[in-house]
Amino acid sequence: MLRMGNRQALLTLVVIAVFGFAHTQVSAQHSIAASEAGNHVGEQQTVCGLVASAHYAARSRGNPTFINLDRPYPNQIFTVLIWGSDRPKFGNPEYTYSGKRICATGSIREYRGIPEIIAYEPSQIRVQ
Repeated sequence: MLRMGNRQALLTLVVIAVFGFAHTQVSAQHSIAASEAGNHVGEQQTVCGLVASAHYAARSRGNPTFINLDRPYPNQIFTVLIWGSDRPKFGNPEYTYSGKRICATGSIREYRGIPEIIAYEPSQIRVQ
């Protein structure tokens, strides 16, 4: 049988878990513009914008695909990166998403001063 202190601690943990899950769900429903992504580095976010350029760098290390939102390379303000090892899951993303408005969900990181999300699964990218 749980002592009163243990019950209270367990109840507190359950409440924290429920509110944490609810907060995550609400956060995932909101999105930010590509131009705002730099203010959210280190956060899990959904970033939306128009695909301005996309390139599959087949001869580069890791075979990356770069999907740039709102501004094309080399003036990109936000990039969705798909590594070559995950590319088969996406088909030909540089064609699939070209010219479309998309939202990418994931952890925003910064590479050489440009915010990006690495997409490991197609479910992280949705066409609006």
